[in-house]
Formats: sequence, C-alpha cells, structure tokens
Amino acid sequence: MRISFAQAAACTLICAFATTGAQSAWAQVAPKWARQVAPKPDDQTIADAYTYLLGRALVIRQELNDLRESGYNVIKYTAPGASNFVNPNSDIAFLEAWIAVDPWSPALLEIPEIKSRYYTVQILNEWGEVVTNINERTFPSKPFGKFALLAPGSTAWIPPDAVRIHLHSNKAKLIGRVEFKDDRESAFLLQRQFKLTTIGKPVIRPPPVIPMFDNRHLAGVAIFDNVNAKLASALDTSPVAAEMQQKIRSVAAYLATDKRARAAIDKSLREKAIPEFREYAASKTAPDRDHWIGGGQMGNYGRDFRLRTAVNFAGIWANTTDEVVHFLASRDAKAQPLNGSRSYVIHFPANKLPQSAVNSYWSVILVGIPDYRPVSNPLNRFTLDSNSSLQNEADGSLKIAIGPKPVAGVPESNWLPSQEGKPFSLTFRTYVPKEAVRSGAWTPPAVTQFGEARAIGVQR
Repeated sequence: MRISFAQAAACTLICAFATTGAQSAWAQVAPKWARQVAPKPDDQTIADAYTYLLGRALVIRQELNDLRESGYNVIKYTAPGASNFVNPNSDIAFLEAWIAVDPWSPALLEIPEIKSRYYTVQILNEWGEVVTNINERTFPSKPFGKFALLAPGSTAWIPPDAVRIHLHSNKAKLIGRVEFKDDRESAFLLQRQFKLTTIGKPVIRPPPVIPMFDNRHLAGVAIFDNVNAKLASALDTSPVAAEMQQKIRSVAAYLATDKRARAAIDKSLREKAIPEFREYAASKTAPDRDHWIGGGQMGNYGRDFRLRTAVNFAGIWANTTDEVVHFLASRDAKAQPLNGSRSYVIHFPANKLPQSAVNSYWSVILVGIPDYRPVSNPLNRFTLDSNSSLQNEADGSLKIAIGPKPVAGVPESNWLPSQEGKPFSLTFRTYVPKEAVRSGAWTPPAVTQFGEARAIGVQR
C-alpha cells in the first residue's frame, strides 16, 4: 500500500503519541490505514520487548529508591544486611553510591590501601552491566589511590595521580565491598576511608518517570509509555540494543492506535510475557545442578538481555564471574519449594568443602520470596560464611542447617534461621572462585529436608 506525504507525517505522530502516553487522544483520530502502518506485534515480540525494557526499568526503580536516602556522588556506608536492594551481601562492610558526571565534571574516587582481605569496587552502568572492578587483581599496578570516573569521551582535567576510567553514560552505580574476615571493626574503619567527590558541578538529568512496581506486582502495559525517554536515558552497550529497541517502539506505536490495542498488549503481558519471565528468572537463568542454579555468565551479558533482566530482578548489581560466582536454590533435593516451616541440611563432603572452591571466601544468605530480602529472625543471623564459627563433623565434613528452629544433630553455630510459613531462597556466593567453580565441576550439595540427607561420599 502506498501512502501520501501527509499520511507519512501522521505515521510519525503515532510514535510521538506512543512516547508521550497520549494513547486516548490518538485513538479518537486514528484512521484505518494508520492501524495498518502500526500492525499488532505477535506475542513473542511483545514478550521480548517487555523483558528487554524491564531490565532498564528495574535499574531506574533502584535509582529512584536509592535517591530517597542519598543524593548523587555521595557514598552511603551501609550496615550489614541493610542494603535497599534485592539479595544483598551481609558478610561485608558495604558502600554504595550513584555517580553522576558530565563531559566537564568527572567524579573522583579515592580507595584506601587494603591488605590481606577481599575487597573490590564494582562500577556498573545504567543497564546493570559491569564497567570495571577496581582491586589488586584487576588493577595490579594501581590497586588503591585516586580514580577519575568520566563521561564517555570526556577530556576533562583530572589530578595527575588519578587513573582515568570512562563510564558508558553520564551515570553509574558504585558498589564497594570489604570482607569482614575475623575483624569487623577494621573492615568498618576501611569502609569509611573510601571517598567520592566531584571536580566541578555536573549537570544531572533526573531519572525517567516510570510506573512504580514491586517484584510481586511487576510493571504492566504502562511500561511502554514514554519509551523514548527511557531508552535515551542511558546507552546500552549490548549488541542487540538497536534491534530490541525497535521492537519496543513497534509495540509502543501499536499501543497508540486505540484502546483495544492497549487491552490486547495488556492481555499478552499478563497471560504470556510476565508468567514466562517469572518462570525463567526462577529456574532457567543458569545450569541447574542439584537444584542450585548458577555458574553461568554474570555481570556482562552480551546478547542475552533476558539473563540481564532476570539478574536485575532477583539479584541486581551482580558481578563478573572472575570476582564471584553465585548459586541460587529455591527448591530442595526433591524439587519441592523451600518452605520456612521445614528444616533442611546442606552437607558438604570433607573433600568438597566450600573453602576448597575459592581463593578468597564463600557465603550463603537466606532471603524471602518474592521480595528477595533478608528474613528477620531472633538471632539477626542472615548469612553464614567462611569466617563464621562453624563446626565440622568428626569425619571432616560440614553441615549447614536451615529451619525455623535449630536442627537436631547440627551445631547451633551452623544454623541459618528461616521464618515459619514464608518461602525462601538461598544464595551461595564464591568470591574469587577457583576454576572448578567456573567450569561447573564444583557446586554446592543439594538442600535436603532434615532426615532425608544423602549419605556423604556418594559421587555427584
């Protein structure tokens, strides 16, 4: 079908209305041929567009939540387990900040010298991808001191003793982690020595407006309103960014045609896209071994936008696999959902203890579902790790117990409390993992209900 110049100009208006949220106004004037120009996308296109865009919306949501507590370029020194995001670390002295720069005004980060304990400063872009880690492994010639964080292409002046690091856009998230080890107070003292300032006064653009949502009630069709502002707010370095963003615009254009189009997209999201995403995020993001999902690529995702969004959903700010490999369990050895009213045991054979899998340390944290936040308990014990006072069995093996009460036969020091009636998930982290972890040769043993643990020594 050939269309006139006037019709072509009107086509442009379709996208304009789609990106300003003016669907109802356009529905009153849209001619029949316009609906042919913006045809209904199929369910898979809608699902792809939604999943990709949700990845950005989750980071925007986090930015908005964080700004309630602190401004840009201000470090927040966080108490253990108090981080305002899903699946936090509670075994480290933790610090975080939103970095905001412009081409003339970089941010200046100062890192203290840290010896004999794990630390890293992770810088992530506005899509949840790692820009870099700063530590003695990645920056052996400059593991501490001054680091200038600059806008893309900026040639702004920085101190001569500072390392120049270009961000992917004018904003980034900074996450700093300092291991407690066996001296929490020293870790907190080191935490306070991290400093962040700006050189000049950057012009800071506010985050895009989004419909607020939580993990229980994910964003719906309104996520496609004002899409140009969302997509223009941060460069995506993924090789599929251009094609995925065109899918989003095609959905937004169809939405603008009439109310029936909006209802059709909403129905497709509720019945297909969102349930399929939830299922994928819960069980299909990485290899499944003994119902621990993990060992896959994290931190940088290439073409895999679905994985990126799932990580932003269930464990935002994931790091690269050379720094940490995560394993998540929400089901027991019989594939039953983990239930806070039941008691479980994780039994590590003597020849596969968790410390043998890492060059630094390991930890396991219990969080509730679907919020993925630490679960309150009388001991205020949210995690166990290689620095906990754990007791091994007589044969050298290690048992970790999970349940609402201490588990018979397992030392109370090895008990991770759950909450009665509340489903939960476990996240097992291996910091600076050995090759056996990265290759999949080592994974945590299955989570077994108490009394059903398999005999130690059986090869997995």
